Amino acid sequence: MRVGLGTGTTVAHLIPALARRGLKGVRYAASSPRTEQLAKAAGLPVFGLEEFNGQLDLTIDGADQVDRSGWLIKGGGGAHTREKILAAAAERFVVIVSANKIRDRLQPPVPLEVLPFAFPYVAAALGELQLRGGPPSPDGNLICDYLGPIGDTERLAERLAATPGVVEHGLFPPSLVSEVVVGIHNGVERHSGGKNG
Repeated sequence: MRVGLGTGTTVAHLIPALARRGLKGVRYAASSPRTEQLAKAAGLPVFGLEEFNGQLDLTIDGADQVDRSGWLIKGGGGAHTREKILAAAAERFVVIVSANKIRDRLQPPVPLEVLPFAFPYVAAALGELQLRGGPPSPDGNLICDYLGPIGDTERLAERLAATPGVVEHGLFPPSLVSEVVVGIHNGVERHSGGKNG
């Protein structure tokens, strides 16, 4: 089985659990150097996406926010471009969140990965853009936060994607998600998404 691993606290908790299970025949692709380091330290076999011909059976990740219609905001850890690639490459993309991540409507900020050369243009074109103080993306680009209103999520996603210099944005559509698993006080709730649902 080929499994993609996202980046952040959810996956940091997941990796030791996977290691304890000692699953045979499972190979992993990591969305960031940090996840790769954690997985290898736990004894999990990690490979580049090229080893899987760009195709995975399953990707597991967390999210910063999930709205009632299934849209996600991801990118708190600055690896949302790679996370979106692993989600798209997987036959199933499962998102694990705690109940406090569920929203009636998504709220800013929306993370963006931006080419350094393009930052002045992107900031002028989008307005309400803040350069995040912290490390660059895993591919060396700037991590910024769009602080403007979200409004129509699909329309904003299209606008961000169409802005030259934006490598990727942190809005993940319901069509990319197979299932959202929500941790609640007495167990879990499962919500089907639009991908292979």
